[in-house]
Amino acid sequence: MEIVERTLDVDDLQLGMFVCRLDRPWDATPFPLQGFCIETTKQIDTLTALCKQVTIDVILTREAQRERAARSQEPVSRSMMSRQYRAVADRRSYGDSISVLQELPRARVAQEKLTAATSRIFDNVRSGKTLVAEEVDEAVAPVVDSVLRSADAVFWLNSLRSRGDYEYSHALNCTVLAAAFGRHMGLPEDQLIKVASGGMLLDIGKTQLPLDLLTQKVKLRPPQLALLRRHVEFSLEMLAKSSNRSPEIEEMVGSHHERVDGSGYPYGFQGAEIPLFGRIAAIIDSYDAMTSDRPYRKAISRHAALQQLYSSRDSLFQSELIERFIQCIGAYPTGSLVELSTGEVAIVQAQNRTRQLLPRLLVLTSADKKLESGFRELDLLVEANSGNQGVRIIKTLEPGSFGLDPTELFL
Repeated sequence: MEIVERTLDVDDLQLGMFVCRLDRPWDATPFPLQGFCIETTKQIDTLTALCKQVTIDVILTREAQRERAARSQEPVSRSMMSRQYRAVADRRSYGDSISVLQELPRARVAQEKLTAATSRIFDNVRSGKTLVAEEVDEAVAPVVDSVLRSADAVFWLNSLRSRGDYEYSHALNCTVLAAAFGRHMGLPEDQLIKVASGGMLLDIGKTQLPLDLLTQKVKLRPPQLALLRRHVEFSLEMLAKSSNRSPEIEEMVGSHHERVDGSGYPYGFQGAEIPLFGRIAAIIDSYDAMTSDRPYRKAISRHAALQQLYSSRDSLFQSELIERFIQCIGAYPTGSLVELSTGEVAIVQAQNRTRQLLPRLLVLTSADKKLESGFRELDLLVEANSGNQGVRIIKTLEPGSFGLDPTELFL
C-alpha cells in the first residue's frame, strides 16, 4: 500500500495538491477546516506566508490532478469533470458518532426499508412502470444516515442477511457499499445520496432481460453475451424517462463496466475518460459480484476478492481508488470468517480504523472447530494493547468453511 499522506515544505507546493493538515491551527488561517485543494497561486502564497510545512493527501492529490488534466484535454467533458472534481475537493471528514451495537437497531430498520423498497422498485420497472427517482432517494437515505453514524453496523447486518435473488441482493449490497465508500472518500452528504442511489440502480436494466439468460449456469454464447451487455443501455433508457434525472447516477450506471485499460464496455473508455463515480461503481460492482454466489460459480471470501481487486489495479481499476476501497472495507472485511492462531474460528464484527489488521471479532468455535454454545467477543486491538500478542488472525476462510453459515447462527 502507498502512503496516503505526505508532509512537504511550502516551497514544494503545486497547483492541484490537496492539503489535509497544517503546522498551525486551522482557525488561524483563511482555509476550510476539512482541507482544500490548491487551485490558485494566491493560495500557495498565503500558505507560504503562514506555514513552514503542510501535509497533503496523496491519493486525493493524484485524483484532483488527473481530473484537472482531463478537463484541459477533454473540452466536451469539462462540466462533468468539474462537477466531480468539486466533489473530491469538497471532501468532508467523517467519524463514527456511536458504536456498532448502539447503531444496530436503526441500521436494522434502514436495511428493512431498503429491502422492501428495492423489491418494489425492481418489480415496478419489470412490469413496465416508470422509475421514480424520488422513491430511490427515499429508500437509500436511511442507509446513508446509518453509515454516517457508524460505518460498520449496516455491513454487519448485511453479512448476516440471507442472500436471495442475485439481482435484488446485488442492488442492496451495492447501495451499502456505495454509501460506505462515499463516506470514506469524504463526499458531501447530498453526493452520498446520489452515489448510494447509483449503487442500487447499477443493474436495473437487467429487469428487461429474459430470466433464463440471467440464471444460465454455462458460459454464454456471443449473441447471449451481447444481449446481456445491453442491460447498461436499458438502464440508461429507464433513467432518461425517470423524474429528477441525476447526471452522477447516469454516469455510474452507464460506465460501471468500463475499465481503465479500455477493455470494458459499452464504450471502451480509458483512464480519466471514465467518470469518477463510474470508476467507483466498477469497484463496488466487481467486489460484490465476486463475494456473491452466482449460477455459474460460488462466492469467494471478501479477503480474496480484495486481493483480486488489488492485483488488477492500474489495469482494470484505478490504483488509488482500489487502495481507498481496501482502507474503507478493511483488510479483513466485516462479516469475514477467519481462523485464529488459537485454532478458533471467528467472524469479523467491526473494524478498528486505526489498526485494520486487528478487528473486533465474535469467536464461533473452540480450537477443534466445534461450534460454541455462546459466542465470545474478542477485540484484537485491546488484546495487543494489553500485551497479548499470541492471539492473531492467521488466515481468512471461504464462506461456509467448517459448515459455518452466519445466517443460520442467528447472530
